Amino acid sequence: MNYIIGIDGGGTKTHCVLAARDKSPVFECYGGPANFLMLGTETVSATLLELVQQCLDAQKIGFHQIDAVLLGATGAGRRSDAETLERDFLSFIQQKNIRIRNFSVESDARIALEGAFSGREGCILIAGTGSILFGKDNKDRIYRVGGFGRFIGDEGSGYMLGKRGLMAAAKNFDGRGPDTLLLNLLSQEFKISSPEDLITRIYRENFDIASFAPLVIKAAEQGDHQALKIVEEEIDELILHIKAIRKKIIVATLHVSFIGGLIANDTFYSRTFREKITKTMADVRVIDAENSPAYGAVLMAAKKLSGN
Repeated sequence: MNYIIGIDGGGTKTHCVLAARDKSPVFECYGGPANFLMLGTETVSATLLELVQQCLDAQKIGFHQIDAVLLGATGAGRRSDAETLERDFLSFIQQKNIRIRNFSVESDARIALEGAFSGREGCILIAGTGSILFGKDNKDRIYRVGGFGRFIGDEGSGYMLGKRGLMAAAKNFDGRGPDTLLLNLLSQEFKISSPEDLITRIYRENFDIASFAPLVIKAAEQGDHQALKIVEEEIDELILHIKAIRKKIIVATLHVSFIGGLIANDTFYSRTFREKITKTMADVRVIDAENSPAYGAVLMAAKKLSGN
């Protein structure tokens, strides 16, 4: 009996699913992070090989019984980067006299899209530290909206909420902006109580901008005018993402699945966002993902093997 392996290589952990050729899962395991742009391809290759070995040990099978391994990796959005990891992983295992057939790398968003809708058409909106929307139509054409990064994009993301919240606090510090609860929260949670403290933390101590986003959402939920304005405007930006892809994917009802802690979890931000979609976009329905991204990688690997 032969198998397929699908792997979701995230920035904090890696999820691996072993499936039979009929795509039924038989084993899963977890490993360390797999962002090869940060960790390097050798470190990530070692993590991947360890996960594959766990699958083999669990089923008492050999490498020759693995027909394909497909990895969806953070940082593999550009084909050239994905090919670098493919090449380096194969070189890594070759040095250990190991051969794995049909190893390929896709972006983490691509396998998440495949898993969310079990290979059917639909969209995934990812909003965590950054933001991007991916969609697929019934002819397997892939569409992308956003994803331009923190300098010129990432609207509706944790980074943008945090940045705008910190800007509002900075303006409140020196009288350029109205009073806001954000200033008190900044002091309580981060011990930042002066312009000098803020400048030092941002520019000398590499402050995590997105870490302020939950406090912006908290202030908005408590009715702070400045925080509410930020939340509403960033939600409008995410709505624009959906409207843009709605013009490209022609279906009676567009299904969208949310990914990322900012919108996938039950927060004031996600509830407000969902309510706005319901009120303003009657032909859009938010649904839960049907499968994990790692299983989405299994589906993609199986599709490649079948030649579709």
